[in-house]
Amino acid sequence: MLAAAALLGLAVVGSALTGHFGLALTLLGVFLAGTVAGLLFVLHRLTQLFALQRTHQRDVRQVLDHTQRRVLGAVEEMLLSAGDRHRELTDKLAAQQKAAANGTDRLLRAQTAEVEALFQLFDGFPPRAPMPSSGGFALNPTDLLDLVHLVRTRKPKLVLELGSGTSTVWLAYALEKLGGRLVSLDHDPGYAEKTRAMLAAHGLTEVAEVRDAPLRPVLLDGRSFPWYDTDALADVRAVDLLLIDGPPEKTGPDARYPAMRVLEDKLADAATVVFDDAHRHDEQQALRKWVETIEGLTEEGEAPGRHAVLSYRRVVRQLAPQ
Repeated sequence: MLAAAALLGLAVVGSALTGHFGLALTLLGVFLAGTVAGLLFVLHRLTQLFALQRTHQRDVRQVLDHTQRRVLGAVEEMLLSAGDRHRELTDKLAAQQKAAANGTDRLLRAQTAEVEALFQLFDGFPPRAPMPSSGGFALNPTDLLDLVHLVRTRKPKLVLELGSGTSTVWLAYALEKLGGRLVSLDHDPGYAEKTRAMLAAHGLTEVAEVRDAPLRPVLLDGRSFPWYDTDALADVRAVDLLLIDGPPEKTGPDARYPAMRVLEDKLADAATVVFDDAHRHDEQQALRKWVETIEGLTEEGEAPGRHAVLSYRRVVRQLAPQ
């Protein structure tokens, strides 16, 4: 377009120089008309561009406004959610702190009770040698104190213990004063020998003995249970107090269930049964089945430790006269 304007300008100048003034004026008119048309065209295009720019700016503002509203909405939702989460976490933290405080308080009370029980045990039976540790797999001091108290008050002549250890020594000391006797079974020869050594160190071998009784299959209710070899009990009769503290849980499910089923005939007509770890699921199930199926067996109530105490009274049925 610029080239055409330049050529037209040269033609005007050439016509004027050659004396063709009419042609020059005509060409000049054409040139001016073309220039005006070009300016009008450019102005029109600029107007269109300005209009497009305004439309684009309006669209951009709408997009920005919409985006801003969405961002503000999302931020507001996040703040509300964060506030709810903060309150939830604060409530949970407060609950956990309260539970921890209660747990610590219970632990301190339990530790105090265990220490008090230990003092009472040593006060009642001054040992002649270092005593084995209590707690863990062994009976806790509170359980030992209650067990010794049962021996003192019920004065059993024969105590049968399933699972030897710390309780064997404390029971032997209690029975030594009363003139009773203790038979303890253990399926682990190494542990049985260790308990025998403790009894010897305390001078209690005349009162208590530990017998090896490896685990053998026992068939009850259509199930096979690994339980103590009953040959180790061939001469045992009239057990006044039975302590069930074995076999260990790791030997199999319902490991202690056979005890009352196998030993009922070995009990005296009136006997006491102490069932350790009665808080565990398998032991609770065994305890429930015993009470439901063995006549004369009743639970005495809540024990102070983790064991249960049961009373057994043999039911003797009178024969009807012929």
